[in-house]
Amino acid sequence: MSVDGVVEVDGHKTFYREDGPKDGPLMVFVHGWPELSYSWRHQLPAMARLGFHAVAPDLRGYGQSSKYDSHADFAQEKVVADMLSLADALGADSAVWVGHDWGSPTVWNIASHHPDRCRAVASLCVPYATLEYGVDQVIELVDRNIYPVDEYPVGQWDYQLYYQECFEQAQATMEADVESTLKALFRAGNADAVGQPAMTALIRASGGWFGGADRAPDLPLDPRVISVSDLAVYSEALRGSGFFGANSYYMNHEVNTSYAKTALGEGRLSMPALFIAARYDSVCESVDSPLARPMRAKCSNLTESIVDSGHWMAQECPGAVNDVLETWLTEHVGNH
Repeated sequence: MSVDGVVEVDGHKTFYREDGPKDGPLMVFVHGWPELSYSWRHQLPAMARLGFHAVAPDLRGYGQSSKYDSHADFAQEKVVADMLSLADALGADSAVWVGHDWGSPTVWNIASHHPDRCRAVASLCVPYATLEYGVDQVIELVDRNIYPVDEYPVGQWDYQLYYQECFEQAQATMEADVESTLKALFRAGNADAVGQPAMTALIRASGGWFGGADRAPDLPLDPRVISVSDLAVYSEALRGSGFFGANSYYMNHEVNTSYAKTALGEGRLSMPALFIAARYDSVCESVDSPLARPMRAKCSNLTESIVDSGHWMAQECPGAVNDVLETWLTEHVGNH
């Protein structure tokens, strides 16, 4: 049964959910955009059953953790510091770190900057040595068979530039009807979309999110990803926090790149690393595109797996994700 806790360090508050024995090895799950600690509701009890102290925080700007009103407060170096402070407060010298979406650069940065604090590292959807190095890095790895450079100069990453150019518009559109925004975002993967351009490649050309409309369309809930009660949890949290903090994670590419370049040992990772690709994730497409290539060159103890899922893998295919995690932990990490 998961319980809640709060850590406060130097005025910053981190809310977290936890499950499993508190004297078990720490395993921290770091969510992405626009999610919550709640996104790991299927993983915490599964890892607790393996003997881990499984913990999932709300990142800064989200849920019940501290909010800030400057884009600069959402740079990766600050998020990493929050996570290390959380581990300190939980009495752990090191942890197994698991990330998804924007949580992935955070756990990769912990592994590359603080290897002594990282027993092992796992990521869903976002490979190592990509987003940590800014949007220019991922643009270089675009699959030009799907995104010809003359038609899609920045490929599926166009939406990230939209935040930089039209931040207030993006925020206002998402906040106009939070529930509809979340129903439009939390959708299962589509096998028919493989090999087709992602919707995110046309955000600027279409005048913004949702085709340039002033609010998200009212789509039916996709129960393959979230339930009615799940939607209520997310909606309440994001109505409370708004999208400023969530969207500000996209506003720090330059400073994040500088931080990534300070990684130890040129960013080479020797601890056990796991990457789980989502077969139907059209934005973080890592199965056929070159997106995972830099990771393979920098990890000496890498395990890769593919789940037949869309981007919201931990929620759409929790059993498959838990199975991959358990196998990797058993074979490469251990639970002592």
